[in-house]
Amino acid sequence: MSILSTEQLGHSFNDNWLFKDLYLGLNKGDRVALVGINGTGKSTLLRILSGILQPSLGKVVTERDLRVGYLEQDPQFSNQETISDFIYSIGNERQQLIRKYEEAVNQEVHDEKLLNRLMDDLSNANAWEYEYEIKTILGRMGIQHLEQKIVTLSGGQRKRLALAKLLIDDPDVYILDEPTNHLDIETIEWLESYMSSGQKTILLVTHDRYFLDNVSTRIIELDRGKIQNFNGNYSYYLEKKAEQNAAEDATFSKNTNLLKKELEWMRRQPKARTTKSKSRIDSFYDLEEKTKGRNVKSSLELSVNVSRQGNKILELEHVAKSFNGKPIINDFSYTFKKGDRIGVAGKNGTGKSTLLNIITGDIKPDSGKVIVGETTVYGYYRQGGLEFKDDERVIDVVKNVAEYITMADGKTLTASQVLTHFLFPPAKQYGMVSKLSGGEKKRLQLMRVLMKNPNYLILDEPTNDLDIDTLNVLEDFLLNFPGILMLVSHDRYLIDRLTDQLFIFEGDGNVHIYSGNYTDYRLEQEEPKKPAKPETNTAIISKSTDSTKRKLSFKEEKERSELELCIKKHEEQIEVLTLELNSGITDHHKLIDMATKIKDLKDKIDEQTFRWLELSE
Repeated sequence: MSILSTEQLGHSFNDNWLFKDLYLGLNKGDRVALVGINGTGKSTLLRILSGILQPSLGKVVTERDLRVGYLEQDPQFSNQETISDFIYSIGNERQQLIRKYEEAVNQEVHDEKLLNRLMDDLSNANAWEYEYEIKTILGRMGIQHLEQKIVTLSGGQRKRLALAKLLIDDPDVYILDEPTNHLDIETIEWLESYMSSGQKTILLVTHDRYFLDNVSTRIIELDRGKIQNFNGNYSYYLEKKAEQNAAEDATFSKNTNLLKKELEWMRRQPKARTTKSKSRIDSFYDLEEKTKGRNVKSSLELSVNVSRQGNKILELEHVAKSFNGKPIINDFSYTFKKGDRIGVAGKNGTGKSTLLNIITGDIKPDSGKVIVGETTVYGYYRQGGLEFKDDERVIDVVKNVAEYITMADGKTLTASQVLTHFLFPPAKQYGMVSKLSGGEKKRLQLMRVLMKNPNYLILDEPTNDLDIDTLNVLEDFLLNFPGILMLVSHDRYLIDRLTDQLFIFEGDGNVHIYSGNYTDYRLEQEEPKKPAKPETNTAIISKSTDSTKRKLSFKEEKERSELELCIKKHEEQIEVLTLELNSGITDHHKLIDMATKIKDLKDKIDEQTFRWLELSE
């Protein structure tokens, strides 16, 4: 039974209908991904379902007292002044208790009487485990200074704060618009695991294909105002969509040929119409309507010319940079070579964008040299987005860069023709940039970068807000791009496909150069964490010459049984510690120690479960 559904839902902007007569239902435990190209109305539909926006037609029906949590692309903070004001809701008793306790603990001089009273209240409200969960979520999102003013936060920090609040509130339905934007890869992997656990009900829009595959169990496609369901993950959707498109192409071709024949008959027929000819005329108009109903999708083609590149491209010699005494880059050297395809990875705030800005000359290093080759032409796609004036037209934004552009095949195209290639029809070209969707603005920004014919392409989080269709074409273009590519992205699929070398920002100014893609790096990082395998097991594996399954040895069977007992024992210990946490203990040092023990036990369970699964497979 649906806990959230729509009835004849429709919405329009300025008499332009995004969709009409939509019927959509979410059952408890559904994890649904909404896909479709930019501008089809995905974000609008999410806003309507969350209750933020009223539809032009129809209604949204929800179960009584259903709590819907909504993460929008650009979160707004109305009356809250500090992070703490936003995180701890006034109407939530347990959250307010936790806030008071945290504030009391962080005082330079502790009021023991107040602390004891608050700890009693937390125990009575069974809030200790909840307090631990809040700390874990805030830590994962990189939120530390709870008294910081919200107005001082960057766009990425605001998005992470809004996501943290949503996870803390744990609503009945999660509605998420691009939840992975502005998160580093480690945090995305944690969020992926978090959203897949339990019976969470989720409706999300994301361009992250690994996230889509691992989290979603159903795909809803919004295309030309209609929705279509695919029961499976994103890989299943791609397979079925390919089959569907092939069938539609065949039907469309058949109908088009038949329409040509019928059109000739219509032109030849006499004015006197018999009953038989009237039926054929009706069939003609029906066929014409079917043929009109299917629009052949435009394809985004990226095939711009690339400036000639000399032997000397770029050299970084002992580059160092720090801000406010904090080292960002320490003594980093690298000589770029033709064909370099480098992914830049690391946690947020470790200096990835700083390195890009040093390379392009936007920031000067504190020490060291940046030597740029004479023929090097940068194309820098910045994370910040496109800057424009409210009264500026789309075509004017392009003409500010160039009136014409030379494509890879030597053809010269006007600004209008290039816009058409980038899926901006004439109607949008002469419209205001302010009316474009977030993804369309990003596509326009990307187009401006490529129009400069760069031979050294720097992309800082290019996947944010782009639809998957555009991303697929961008990937194909970058695979064949003959110049230097530097890519900063949290999209694991994109980094895996496009790069063969990584600059890993490890923090404290250390940059590690790794040969391989991100999956190679992660596997190598996880290797030491895996439990050591028994000697007999290693010997058997080394002798195996095929991939067929085999029975476990006696020692392996014994190990698996022991793991089951250990996992059960650790779970019982966590249960005992949790009960003890809520029993009324007043010593906050002991409480912190117990919370740490619970975390360690959970880590052990994860490690042992991994080994148990390995043996079971």
